[in-house]
Amino acid sequence: MNDTIMSDTISIVNKDSLQYLLTLPDNSIDCVITDPPYFIDKLDNKWDSKKVVNDSNSHIKHLPKGMKFSKDQVKNLYDFYLKLSEILMKKLKPGGYFLSFSSPRLYHAIAMACEIAGFEIRDMINWTYTQSMPKGMSVNHIIEKMQLSREEKDNLKKEYEGFKTPMIKSCFEPACVAMKPIGKLTFIKNELQFKTGLLDFNQKVGINGDKVPANIITTEEFNELYDKNFMISKPSKKEKGKLNTHITVKPLGLIEHLVKLFSKEGSIVVDPFLGSGTTALACKNTKRKCIGIEINEEYYKIALERLK
Repeated sequence: MNDTIMSDTISIVNKDSLQYLLTLPDNSIDCVITDPPYFIDKLDNKWDSKKVVNDSNSHIKHLPKGMKFSKDQVKNLYDFYLKLSEILMKKLKPGGYFLSFSSPRLYHAIAMACEIAGFEIRDMINWTYTQSMPKGMSVNHIIEKMQLSREEKDNLKKEYEGFKTPMIKSCFEPACVAMKPIGKLTFIKNELQFKTGLLDFNQKVGINGDKVPANIITTEEFNELYDKNFMISKPSKKEKGKLNTHITVKPLGLIEHLVKLFSKEGSIVVDPFLGSGTTALACKNTKRKCIGIEINEEYYKIALERLK
């Protein structure tokens, strides 16, 4: 495992987040923004991208991630996230925000884990987009394997033409907005003591940059009304980088918006699952400090390269 200090403000470590977070001082973190492992199709907290891609049985290489359904995903994610949330409850300052991206059908596991650990669930932010692949599958290939006559198979296919497995095309990712309670302090008193809790509504959104932040965010133009109210900077074609193999890179503008809304200049922002480094890059661009933790050495090296 590696430990690299990029500068006096950006620190990236190639370690297990649950272990490394324990080494940080209590009440020292201002904000946590992360896109955690969803425990989908072998995408757990220690997954190896090369092994997944080379696995002939993998759903990653040929089908959209998340197509394979398992109820164990929810339980595994909840158990893992409860451990993480309990650690972050100690490490975050009162009023510090913990933002976690998720998928629509797994959001409740993350939100419940945060709440059971002691966080207040203040809101849900929906990052909305149109560019996604439908995950529902035709049942024709199953019908072909059934012990039926050719005529019976053809009749079944005709009867269920257009029917697919229950996975609706997903066009948004929810982010759980959790906050460490401020106890008996008022928000302004907590702000004066810890510099956390209040949101910076000077950060404007919309295609004209004149609307207050909302719990819907878009990063692509698709409707005049939405563009005027929810649009933030569109992602650059160059920002991901040529060598970036991460399969779920978030737009830099999206993370920069969240960093500016939920933290202040000079604040310490932590990403326990840094991936290819987007949160660290967003902090660098917005004058925040960042501690990024990434267990996957391939992604760790990509993050270092992006931050040069």
